[in-house]
Amino acid sequence: MSVSEELKRLHELHQAGALSDEEFARAKEKLLQGQPSGDFATEFSSLRRARNDRWLGGVCGGIGARTGVESWIWRLVFALFTATFGFGLLIYLLLWIFVPEDEMTGI
Repeated sequence: MSVSEELKRLHELHQAGALSDEEFARAKEKLLQGQPSGDFATEFSSLRRARNDRWLGGVCGGIGARTGVESWIWRLVFALFTATFGFGLLIYLLLWIFVPEDEMTGI
């Protein structure tokens, strides 16, 4: 999808009331700056495990920093998925293995 098509779609969503003025402005700015527009592969490749916000491997801290959601919420989600479905721990372990650790900068 080209930039002009994405801008047109954003405008249509804004006109339909699906996006607030602030959301529309942020999405438009992000699109015009050439940043990824939420592509899963791009988002996943930029994910890093946190060094300073960790209980075990820093997975939830890294996800929290990337998404803007508090890390304790991600810990709760993993715990609930483990208790309810049984695969939350497996996902956490796979992320711990395959997601690189955040590099320390400025220290």
